[in-house]
Amino acid sequence: MLSMLSPIFTLLQTEGARTSSVIWDRVQHPDLSKFLVIAALLFIIGVAGVLTRRNIIVIFMSIELILNAANLNFIAFARYLQETGNPNALAGQIFTVFVIVVAAAEAAIGLGIVIALYRNKETILLDQIDLLKW
Repeated sequence: MLSMLSPIFTLLQTEGARTSSVIWDRVQHPDLSKFLVIAALLFIIGVAGVLTRRNIIVIFMSIELILNAANLNFIAFARYLQETGNPNALAGQIFTVFVIVVAAAEAAIGLGIVIALYRNKETILLDQIDLLKW
């Protein structure tokens, strides 16, 4: 049985040698669609985390995933515009810096609120926090 498979392995190895330079080139220089797919996956995971979790810390982490997906989109489009020679190529990187600043402020304020809620209610589950109810 193994002797029947050896020509197949030889063929795969020679095909792999020819296509390895093409694959390596694609790995080193990914196109815009690869970045957009990864950003979409990050965004979907973040939205699913916000909608399905009850723990406020996990919800904050999911919001960070959503913001990172937006950052990845900004950077990907900035790189794409830079390759096309567009003079506005740095706009995506500038927006990314602003998003990072907003994410840092959100994390600091959000964690402060979580600590205050934990001191008052001794829980971080959203179902048990009802301070704003009449």
